[in-house]
Amino acid sequence: MDYQDNLIYVGVDLHKEHHTAVMIDDRNRKLGEIQFLNKPAAFPKLLQEVKKHTKKGMKAVYGLEDIGGNGRALAVFLAESNCWVKEVNPVLSTARRKSHVTVQKSDSWDAECVARVLRDELEKLPDAKPMDLYWALSQLVTQRRSLVKNQTAQNQKLHQQLSYHYPSYKQFFSQVDGKTALSFWKKYPSPRHLAGVTEEELAQYLRKWSNYCLSDKKAAQILALIKEDGDTTRDFQEKRDFIVQSLVRNIRFNQIELARIEGEIKELMAGLGFQLETMTGIDLVTAAKLVAEIGDIHRFSTPEKLARFAGIAPIFAGSGGKGRNYKSKQGNRVLHEIIKGIAIRQIAVTRGKKEPRNPYFYSYYEQKLEAGKTKQQAIVCIMRKLVNVIHYLMRTKAAYEMPTVSEKQAG
Repeated sequence: MDYQDNLIYVGVDLHKEHHTAVMIDDRNRKLGEIQFLNKPAAFPKLLQEVKKHTKKGMKAVYGLEDIGGNGRALAVFLAESNCWVKEVNPVLSTARRKSHVTVQKSDSWDAECVARVLRDELEKLPDAKPMDLYWALSQLVTQRRSLVKNQTAQNQKLHQQLSYHYPSYKQFFSQVDGKTALSFWKKYPSPRHLAGVTEEELAQYLRKWSNYCLSDKKAAQILALIKEDGDTTRDFQEKRDFIVQSLVRNIRFNQIELARIEGEIKELMAGLGFQLETMTGIDLVTAAKLVAEIGDIHRFSTPEKLARFAGIAPIFAGSGGKGRNYKSKQGNRVLHEIIKGIAIRQIAVTRGKKEPRNPYFYSYYEQKLEAGKTKQQAIVCIMRKLVNVIHYLMRTKAAYEMPTVSEKQAG
């Protein structure tokens, strides 16, 4: 491309404490290298070094692999300095490093590989726009993901402990971590705490925590199941009871924190004005995950660029006049999995009437199967169409309107 003759490419290898930048020209010739600390006071050194190699009429473009973590501060500085910054997918730079005749691994070589990807894929790479709003949303989503993971682990441990104390515990409540269930486990961590408790006393306790949804019948069932299980008391029982009560406290804390985080996410999403939740299979949390990974949708001028960023666009491989499209293993894999989950929910059916939740995509899915596609290939086709929809909804902030099957067939 002719216009690239006037550019120099600056690839940056990012680390927690320091960064390494390498500059190359349009012929992949290394012009210079600099290592600097990861703090705003040291960032001007990079601009000064780049300026030494920028001749009159030339412009520098910077490539960063991570604009949300270790590289965020640098990305913000470069953006505020009116520099041209691109986001380079780590998968691309890693592939470039491994494709070399002699595989090397150093900060300098990693930075040069980023610069080479920047040179070759410039038009396909999204602009890096590290806006605080999207960054804050991304941090909240990450924190929620961590809490959910911890909550799952805590629930599994609670199941394990309860199986020792109450072999039939799964029949006590519909949800082991529900409000009433947690209150019960805390007050009665093992059967020995129910000694002398009458059916009416237990029923009164259940009524209090279940808003009168559970009472006499449930109390009788629990006491009967405990009697059938037999004596489960063992030595140091009080220590094991403590573990159950500790798990209950942790689970309750996580539930409160999750509610708070989701409240913060809801507030940020309301400020953005998107209506992604109007589409089947997208709730508030899923919408927030999408926005957090995509960032400013205007970085992607077309749905095709967003598809490449998410690793959904197929890759053609051929030789001797023959070839075929293969599923891409590159791109943002987190975003890829989010869109895949949404695609699967599009073809789901209701439990009762077995009616498709989204008739449009369900019919499209069946057409792909009839055309000889495998189930996985058909889902990828849905994912690609979803990218078009998501791109449109985010750019226009419009609500989703489900097309009718007849409209699709007519098209």
